[in-house]
Amino acid sequence: MWILSLLKPDPPLASHFMPGKIHHVPAGCALFEEGDAGDTMYILTHGSAEISSPARAVEPLGPGAIVGELSLVAPGPRPATVKARQDCEFVAVDARSFQDIVRDNPAFALEVMRSLARRLPATPQG
Repeated sequence: MWILSLLKPDPPLASHFMPGKIHHVPAGCALFEEGDAGDTMYILTHGSAEISSPARAVEPLGPGAIVGELSLVAPGPRPATVKARQDCEFVAVDARSFQDIVRDNPAFALEVMRSLARRLPATPQG
């Protein structure tokens, strides 16, 4: 997926993705769980994972998938769990980094909006 090209060392956007923002999640472990506080989104760079909650079917995720994007718009409890099916690597994107990336690459914002639009109908409203 083109989003992964943003994370390569050459593009100017790669400067927004610091090594400390890489999260390694072993197979079977959760990146975050439903109800956890959230204010960061993540991009899956390696491995496979899944989103699940009691209110929705399991959604498989592969490299390039964006998760936790709702937390940038409405920080608060996570509406679902993201669990690694295989060993995974995720890049964290906080609100400040997101704003910088969007300023430099508006297409990234569009991709996040598409992801939100797909998932919001399945998100429990509290």
